[in-house]
Amino acid sequence: MPETSHVTIIGGGISGLTCAYRLQQLGLPFRLFEAEERAGGVIGTAERDGFLFESGPQSFQGTEALLELVRQLGIEAKLERADPKAPRFVLLHGRLQEIPMSPKGLLTSSLLGAGSRLRLVSEALRKTRPPDKDESVASFVRRKFGHEILEYLVSPFVSGVYAGDPERLSLRAAFPSLDEWERKYGSVLRGAMKSRPAQHSSPPPLCSFDRGMETLTQALTNSLGAGAWVGTRAVALRGADPRGPGGFEIRVSRGGREETFASNAVVVATPAYTAAELLGPLCPSLAHALSGIAYAPVAVVATGYHGRQIGNALDGFGFLVPRREKLRTLGTVWNSSLFPGRSPKGMVALTSFAGGATDPGIVAKTETEIAQIVQDENARVLGISGPAVATSVWRHPRALPQYNLGHGHIVEQIREGMREIPGLFFSGNYLEGPSLGKCVEQGSQTAEAAERYCRGAG
Repeated sequence: MPETSHVTIIGGGISGLTCAYRLQQLGLPFRLFEAEERAGGVIGTAERDGFLFESGPQSFQGTEALLELVRQLGIEAKLERADPKAPRFVLLHGRLQEIPMSPKGLLTSSLLGAGSRLRLVSEALRKTRPPDKDESVASFVRRKFGHEILEYLVSPFVSGVYAGDPERLSLRAAFPSLDEWERKYGSVLRGAMKSRPAQHSSPPPLCSFDRGMETLTQALTNSLGAGAWVGTRAVALRGADPRGPGGFEIRVSRGGREETFASNAVVVATPAYTAAELLGPLCPSLAHALSGIAYAPVAVVATGYHGRQIGNALDGFGFLVPRREKLRTLGTVWNSSLFPGRSPKGMVALTSFAGGATDPGIVAKTETEIAQIVQDENARVLGISGPAVATSVWRHPRALPQYNLGHGHIVEQIREGMREIPGLFFSGNYLEGPSLGKCVEQGSQTAEAAERYCRGAG
């Protein structure tokens, strides 16, 4: 007889861990299955020769929900906040130029030509209507602000957040507020001003932990105790016997043997492509929708240098690279300038990202080849002399979901499929946004929906 559990979570990334943590708070029995030998997904921290490197996200925006989770887990003392005034840079004609962080700064910066600055300041005076069909981010920015702003501000930002291609990324799915402001007010700037909170509040701080990002996922895993099963792969999901009480049966592989578990509800918190494979026999139409979500590959290259090797002060967050600069590096974060303890004394730590939707082939190269490409490009931009003293490379063939044109329709198909299969829920960075804050919020909300379903089902 299969063992019964009220809720089963399949997938132990940040979404699945948060979902399980919230279910535990709600007092609902659960079990989480994670295929890898550790939970946390792409979030990972590695120590190399005294350097602290991150294999995935380098930091997170300290949203209210995320900071509350940190407090609940008792790891607030380990939290680190970067200087909110740390400048950000963009590569312009081979040289770094600071990105203005205020409207006034944008209008006076030499980053943009006079024509672009005029289009920017006059946007609030013009009323436009967006097209009825789904519009790409690139099409929107060209229509509203012009090609220069797309090339030097928006495209690098899109690469940094989504590793995406602005020509394919859906404005409505990726940046819904911009679409809504134009529809409601005819102007993005007017919409932003009218939607601003009555009391001015500072943006969420940029955060990490003194021993790296894995502090968060490790604390979540530890809090779940025996409820988190790592090294346990879900290999089949099917509806339970319709003559019985309903629910689901999950077959898992663990330590070379298979077991079957029964569950009132299931939360699938894996990437969309894994969810598609799992859901195929249960609901082919839902699996088809999930398989329609594209993922962009990303290579992460972490490097350590002696400070004397760097010809740049590294005073700031780091830099982004527009595609027209013809580099394969998407951007580089100056980790040791943001948070203490990232490098030994007198040394610096950098992390670069390459690949993305516009350069998917880079992850097919060897780690040595990728490291060489990125280090050579960084050397030209930052004036670095000599080889790195420490290097780590991670290749993520399917790193980030792409909120491309039609993504909203796919998400609606997924939600429709959930309604047709009571007790089945989804949680992940392909639904509400890829940021850690969005994943934490959505994971908690999914847990609450599963709890309501289970309580209602008796």
